[in-house]
Amino acid sequence: MVPTRAGQALLDRFERIRIISLPSRNDRRRDVVRQLRRLGLQIDGDRIAFHDATRPAEPGGFPTIGARGCFLSHLEVLEDALQAGARTVLIMEDDADLVRDVETHLPPMLEDLARREWSIFYGGYHWPDAPPSSTAMLLQAEPSTGLQNAHFMAFTRKGAERAVAFLRQVLTRPPGDPDGGPMHVDGAYSWLRRVHPELTTWLALPEIAFQRRSRTDIHEGALFYDRVPGLRMVAGIARKLVGRRRGG
Repeated sequence: MVPTRAGQALLDRFERIRIISLPSRNDRRRDVVRQLRRLGLQIDGDRIAFHDATRPAEPGGFPTIGARGCFLSHLEVLEDALQAGARTVLIMEDDADLVRDVETHLPPMLEDLARREWSIFYGGYHWPDAPPSSTAMLLQAEPSTGLQNAHFMAFTRKGAERAVAFLRQVLTRPPGDPDGGPMHVDGAYSWLRRVHPELTTWLALPEIAFQRRSRTDIHEGALFYDRVPGLRMVAGIARKLVGRRRGG
């Protein structure tokens, strides 16, 4: 399989690509494989690999079991990257979908990123209000700007080192601790950026990855149509149709 221009751009910019996914979510894993195939990429277990997500038995102070599992999984990916000596790592969650025109936007965006000083890169995110309008391909996020979602993020070694240290500290604190206790991982990353304003953060403009509509494992109390087998299938089809309108 030959990488497309966008696929090669990912390989050139990020030494490791890890997709966080529960082994039981074959539906999401199939979708990830499909997304990568669009870029001429495939899971090889080395440069690109699934990271089996953690599924704790209890919330342990986090909002939900799923939130704790997601938090721990991000931490594990970052720790593994540091242990392997990687200079950069891209973390994808298994519900990330690439936009339809990824081949147009991604290569020049990553070329621009390579020319800048950076520690954290968001390929997809939710801005608290509306992001400032800009004709640039990248927007620098202020340390005080809280960002939601962590489905397509990259870290340099410096960013990963700071993130691992901070996430480890969060695990030692009680819920509601003024210095940051157990929380959703996207909130922890925003807190990290406030604590470490030296971590230069860039956002993709426009976003090049969004979260696919699919049954969630993060939030407890799934919607009723995700708990009924027949309705779950119908809901899954509807989510795919909505996703295809946004992505490829």
